[in-house]
Amino acid sequence: MSLSGLCQVCESREATHTCVQCGTAACDDHFDRASNLCVRCADRSGRGDISPAGSEVDEDDVHRI
Repeated sequence: MSLSGLCQVCESREATHTCVQCGTAACDDHFDRASNLCVRCADRSGRGDISPAGSEVDEDDVHRI
């Protein structure tokens, strides 16, 4: 599939992928190739990690219900 236009997430880079879940056109930075999802859908599904690499989790970051 050929895409033209801007990423619908950042609205500044060229869209090169389409999310299989919601259809969002996304650039390389806002698309998770492993799941074929945009970062928004990957985040909601729990399959994507858009946190900076190497960030440490401490007790303040952990929430239990």
